[in-house]
Amino acid sequence: MNTAGSTIVKTDKLAFEYIRRDEEGNVEGITRAVDDVSLDMRQGEFIAILGHNGSGKSTLAKHINAILYPTEGTVWVDGMDTCDDEQLWNIRQTAGMVFQNPDNQIIGQVVEEDVGFGPENMGVPTAEIWERVEESLRAVGMYEYRKYSPNKLSGGQKQRVSIAGVLAMHPKCIVLDEPTAMLDPNGRREVIRAVRGLNEVEGVTVILITHYMEEIIHADRVFVMDKGKVAMEGTPRRIFSQVEKLKELRLDVPQVTLLAYELQKQGIALPDGILTQEEFVRELLKLCAGG
Repeated sequence: MNTAGSTIVKTDKLAFEYIRRDEEGNVEGITRAVDDVSLDMRQGEFIAILGHNGSGKSTLAKHINAILYPTEGTVWVDGMDTCDDEQLWNIRQTAGMVFQNPDNQIIGQVVEEDVGFGPENMGVPTAEIWERVEESLRAVGMYEYRKYSPNKLSGGQKQRVSIAGVLAMHPKCIVLDEPTAMLDPNGRREVIRAVRGLNEVEGVTVILITHYMEEIIHADRVFVMDKGKVAMEGTPRRIFSQVEKLKELRLDVPQVTLLAYELQKQGIALPDGILTQEEFVRELLKLCAGG
């Protein structure tokens, strides 16, 4: 877990409305996808933003990279207002974005060329580009695949190449918008392991948007969104301690957390918010030893 530094992302009363129009262009309706969200994220933190589909979490993510602009309120990235067009390039360099589908982000014919594409566009000298490509591929565990065609890679490997491509631009912050949604369980584990490494080893601020509860276990802080608002906020343990509230928000609780919760209800003195199988076994053994 990192010692967090200065504020890297801040939103103040952020609201965003999608306007639906008919074929003639007349307004049919307005959906408030993000509704009065104020939050602070600090440099070096691993932040998870959780919520079911339609909760507003992906809409919020797109504001951090200035893909969307607020209808109301303000978003600052490293002190830059995302509505300031003159800062757009700097904002996107500071907060890199990784999307659900890696195929939409991979454009090179060879892995190392793809990862070097961003720094090349930034005008980074050639020698430094290759240094960045190597360090970024090593950081996500894909260096030995540098000469491969992306078409030959699995979904999890492709997504790690996408992350390396963003990392090569040396952002302070990486926003990952449901990066494992299209992957199998192995691919999901690979990507989350790589993301944790970026945060813990490279010190990159990570903002992970997900609806998979088990992906938030190692986060420093979690924001749970519902109907465009922040419904819950806290450490993973604090969030997982509130099983009934999570169920109300239509979120799946990890099996081990649910099991511990049900045993608690039967009078077994387990602590709140158990996060992993290892922790569950450890607490059970403690109880047995005490008994």
